[in-house]
Amino acid sequence: MNLFSPFARKTFARGVHPAGNKSTAGTPLRRLPFAPRMILPLAQHIGKPAVPTVSVGQEVVRGQLIARADGFLSVPLHAPVDGVVEAIELMPSARGPWTESIVIRTYEASTQEVRCGTPRDMDALTPQEIIQAVQETGMVGLGGAAFPSHAKLTVPKGRAIHTLVVNGCECEPYLTCDHRVMLERTDDLIQGIRYAMRAVGAEKAVIGIEDNKPDAVAAIRAKLPADGRITVAAVETKYPQGAEKMLVKSALGLEVPAGGLPSEVGVVVNNVGTLAMLGRLLPLGQGLTERAVTVTGPGIKRPGDYWVPIGTPMRHILAWAGAEDVSEREIILGGPMMGQAVASLDVPVTKGVSGILVFDRRRVEAEANRPVHACIKCGECVNACPMGLNPSMLGLLADKLEYDQMGAEYHLGDCFECGCCTYVCPSNIPLVQQFRVAKGVLRERAELARAKLEPHESGERFDFGHKEGEGRKGGGSRHTVHTTPPAST
Repeated sequence: MNLFSPFARKTFARGVHPAGNKSTAGTPLRRLPFAPRMILPLAQHIGKPAVPTVSVGQEVVRGQLIARADGFLSVPLHAPVDGVVEAIELMPSARGPWTESIVIRTYEASTQEVRCGTPRDMDALTPQEIIQAVQETGMVGLGGAAFPSHAKLTVPKGRAIHTLVVNGCECEPYLTCDHRVMLERTDDLIQGIRYAMRAVGAEKAVIGIEDNKPDAVAAIRAKLPADGRITVAAVETKYPQGAEKMLVKSALGLEVPAGGLPSEVGVVVNNVGTLAMLGRLLPLGQGLTERAVTVTGPGIKRPGDYWVPIGTPMRHILAWAGAEDVSEREIILGGPMMGQAVASLDVPVTKGVSGILVFDRRRVEAEANRPVHACIKCGECVNACPMGLNPSMLGLLADKLEYDQMGAEYHLGDCFECGCCTYVCPSNIPLVQQFRVAKGVLRERAELARAKLEPHESGERFDFGHKEGEGRKGGGSRHTVHTTPPAST
């Protein structure tokens, strides 16, 4: 049987084809042992940080609630190990600033068993009760977005959802954890898809998988229910195929409006890793305590995909995976196109970390320090931009600090920082970094203008329009990121 007979039509315009480097795809998921100390930042998601429900010196067990959600756009936090709360204090974070975190000293006798949770009869729950149950798991987008999953499953008033699109593309180079989850947690994935379909009222679901994963396509098709409501679409292997708008176009042929969300065309998008975990956790009434992470790169002796407890420090993971001379390594969280470099080995794995890549620092610096030349108007960035923008003109305006014109006339807000333009630029212009600075300036100006209009209003505001992909492996992130791939990619 030809798994990919229709795939030629299942793609989007433009994009790039970086080398895959997915050597870990054939290795089964393994469990990482617990670290002696676990660091749990209270802000592991887009939205308000969780609020601690434990105190220093208190004993906790694996799966226990240790921080509650603070409002709708927030999720709780659960203990990843049996242990004792050692501190609640500021700790280093991948984003740069230190952030309030719960530090747990792990008991040596801690086991993988999760002893907290009340089983649920999922068939008896209403859609709203399913969404509430999703929030109670502490689930966020495991593709890298870290957007609270219950919020994403909450359909805006006045809109109807006909299709759930399940993102199994994993288009970033090196990353293979979603691939392994699709192979090893297929039943959980199908179950999670059913729950999500009920929550949003979708009549059908389409699982989009890049055509470089034929084993995942075959494994899922073998488990599809007979009613035909869940199907698989093998889409072209291309970056950023995993971005929400790109995948909706590839799998369904629908165009999400500029500045809009998939719900405007009757679609909700979720990552395969997210739904597989929900398929397992929801019936058990348990919280998220671990996630699949790809650990790989030239600086790793034992590359592979691991089940990593949330809060495990980077230092512990790298030691277990056989990283040598870490002081001479460049460590990137996520993929090489959109991942972020980290400066401290005490930074923990959080819910949004899909990969840990270890490269030779000298090679990365040589690549990053290539001279920047003037734009030669070659149009390569225009040909690569999946959103159909003009990165060349945006870059020229950024040089002149014409940020307002970038937003008003050249649609800067539609850029989700995938890095395609920077990747193909022969002049080595850091386009996506310039766009990120411009967005930051425009956000600050907007906040100042709003403060003048609403001087007595308080509370956080969030840009719900920037949810460009459950699969942030190909979908954009608010984080500071490393967009120039190492020379080995």
